[in-house]
Amino acid sequence: MSFRRPASARVAMIGAGQLARMTYQAAVDLDIDLVVLAGSTDDSAVVGGAPHRLGSSSCLADIQAVAAGADVVTFDHELVPGAHLERLEQLGFRLRPASPALSLAQDKLEARTVLSESGFPVPAFAPVSSPGDVARFAEAHGWPVIVKSATGGYDGRGVHLIESLDQVAGLFEQGPLEKSLWLAEEHVDIAAELAILIARSVSGYVALYPAVQTVQEAGICRHLLMPASLPAPVIDQAGRMAKSIADGIDATGVLAVEMFLDTRGQLLVNELALRPHNSGHITIEACETSQFHQHLRAVLDWPLGATTLRSPAATVNLINGTDTCDPSARLPHALAIPGAHIHLYGKAPRPGRKLGHVTALGASTEQALETAQAAAALLTEP
Repeated sequence: MSFRRPASARVAMIGAGQLARMTYQAAVDLDIDLVVLAGSTDDSAVVGGAPHRLGSSSCLADIQAVAAGADVVTFDHELVPGAHLERLEQLGFRLRPASPALSLAQDKLEARTVLSESGFPVPAFAPVSSPGDVARFAEAHGWPVIVKSATGGYDGRGVHLIESLDQVAGLFEQGPLEKSLWLAEEHVDIAAELAILIARSVSGYVALYPAVQTVQEAGICRHLLMPASLPAPVIDQAGRMAKSIADGIDATGVLAVEMFLDTRGQLLVNELALRPHNSGHITIEACETSQFHQHLRAVLDWPLGATTLRSPAATVNLINGTDTCDPSARLPHALAIPGAHIHLYGKAPRPGRKLGHVTALGASTEQALETAQAAAALLTEP
């Protein structure tokens, strides 16, 4: 297939967080005109120099304004009302991913339902709107139960581990909720968590990245290892599942498929993200083509890049503790660690906030992790 690059390529990205910031850096490399919709001049991408328009991702007029004249519209988050996405498509804007696919990242209950009906293994689940619903689910699947918000939650927000009915009462104390707002899931005995990153172009070409093993704490990803230290048959199955999902939902751009490997050796699909993803930050140094370059190439329907692993790698996220220390103040000390690749997001310190990440390559993932953790400690310790 022949590809033709237009005289100028313009991409509008809804959102201006760190994902948009790193996408902008890739856009500069490829001479792509990228503009972001930012809620504030303090947003990470804006601080990083990205051309921007101020507005709200929940306002249709603001989205239309930033998208005007763009070849494609893409996203660094899922928090755009579905009705706005559908209206933009009706007006002729090219959304990549399109609204039907993006809805699976916006609504966990919809995603669970679609994946389950398509034959993909997922944890047992059910919509719930009252303590009685949760009790009935627990009778069928046992305690504890995971109760989570179907929309809006990320980094552990909106996810509750419920060990008895007494704990769930507070979630529903304001009266019955719409069934689409909450879902209950069985508690999975997890042996490992992994993410499969795959890029899919408008024409249906795909590029699969090596599997990433993620280590979570309180619902927040603390560090990543690439390649994942899991049996080859598990990795192969995970890759096949991710490709089948990408094709089945007609994904465009980067798709991250988060999975659990339970203690029985079964793979379960957890969540989908149809955008560059935290698990893909490691690709900047570890792979031939970063997820950010790849996302732009995919949404513009350009040839996809190689995903070859250059070296075993590890990434450590810089999560602000309760002391709200600023890692930029300690940057010179961390830069003295050989092999540490430091990425700061230009974000003001706040407890629990992700302020950056450190990636290191090594002869093994263990060696890489040791290097990344050494630099991260210098950046985050009080």
